[in-house]
Amino acid sequence: MTWKPNVTVSAVVEENARFLLVEEEIRGQLQLNNPAGHLEPGESLVDAVIREVQEESARDFEPESISGIYLWRTASGDKTFLRVNFCGQARHYNPTQALDTGIVRTLWLSRDEIAAEQARLRSPLVLRCVDDYLNGKRYPLDALSHLPDGWPEE
Repeated sequence: MTWKPNVTVSAVVEENARFLLVEEEIRGQLQLNNPAGHLEPGESLVDAVIREVQEESARDFEPESISGIYLWRTASGDKTFLRVNFCGQARHYNPTQALDTGIVRTLWLSRDEIAAEQARLRSPLVLRCVDDYLNGKRYPLDALSHLPDGWPEE
């Protein structure tokens, strides 16, 4: 069996000391997550986070920096995630846009309100991304390189 981690992106968006989260239905339960999702074939990490925020929150996201890169394995050990978290602004909201499949609604919660919802967080990465953002962790977007397709395999 070949091991391959799931590559995901997420976003921390702050407005008036509140953070944009999505409430999504996962296996019959409502859970909270940062706007997040999987990298798709041929997509850059920046393009992926812009797309995911738009699909899940109906907002146009402008990434400003990276606040963390995380490697996390589920408690069962059967899945591993490599998450790149971006922070930035969500400037335009389209209230008529349908949200992505499984997303019930978006919410704006304070850090303390997020912490109080520990049992409903999709993963420990939700609060960790917010905390790293609040602690001032910022890395430039140009730390990421997206090489053109077509290089020969090694």
